[in-house]
Amino acid sequence: MKLLVVSICKDEGQTIGKVLQKIPQKIEGITEIEKWVIDDGSTDNTAQEAKKHGAQVLSDGVQKRLAFRFREAVELALRRDADILVNVDGDLQFDPKQITKLTGPIVKDEADFVSGSRFVSEGGAKTRPANMPYGKYVGNKIGAKIVSRLSKQSFNDVTCGFRAYNERALIALNINNSYTYTQESFQVLAIKKLRIKSVPVEVKYFPGRKSRVVTSIVTYISRSAISILRSYRDFAPLRFFGWLGAIPFFIGLICAGITVIHWLNTGSFTPYKFLGFTGIYFFSCS
Repeated sequence: MKLLVVSICKDEGQTIGKVLQKIPQKIEGITEIEKWVIDDGSTDNTAQEAKKHGAQVLSDGVQKRLAFRFREAVELALRRDADILVNVDGDLQFDPKQITKLTGPIVKDEADFVSGSRFVSEGGAKTRPANMPYGKYVGNKIGAKIVSRLSKQSFNDVTCGFRAYNERALIALNINNSYTYTQESFQVLAIKKLRIKSVPVEVKYFPGRKSRVVTSIVTYISRSAISILRSYRDFAPLRFFGWLGAIPFFIGLICAGITVIHWLNTGSFTPYKFLGFTGIYFFSCS
């Protein structure tokens, strides 16, 4: 099996070399490993360091953000006939030696998509990683519950960027968001009935370091909410528009019901004639 390890980087010149060095040279079930760095408009020596440490680099000198670059990673993996794509951050937040945890279930044909879980330990206990801002932790847990409810599965971490996809999952992915891809990937693959597995991974949060994706908790939550709803609309339209249409339907039912009951009791629509027309209007909206 062929594995592509991709790191999407923006100004990670100080750490990307160490990340590439830590990628395992031998992985059970894998016969070929390619290292790639997708440079998202870095202004430092990220590309040079990546090449120095054996990675092939895609770089166009422009910042196009995470979701766009992830689509490039998917296209790259399919173009290179990769059996597995692993995405790992270039800042050493995740130890690349843990890649074997992600590839294992795919190699054994137990999963199509394997995501790291930062909030569950090896023993199964739920935990918050050290130095992770509490607001970010709560936002992630809320997002996981919403995605779980919409996809009718159970997930505890849907925003971890340390994950692996097999070819079937890569083909199934269709990311439309321009901000981030993490939650949308779970929704798309769950709705398409692919096998999803979460594995505990260790993560480091560096004190005082600001996230390039989460610049504001309020902005992040609002954008994530829009992304979740958009994905639900696009990949489960019957359910989405069914629930959306249920609101005016029940309003119309109440309005029409009051009018009809009054007519049955009095033989007249007055003074509820307008309410009856309102009910008909809401029925038409549903």
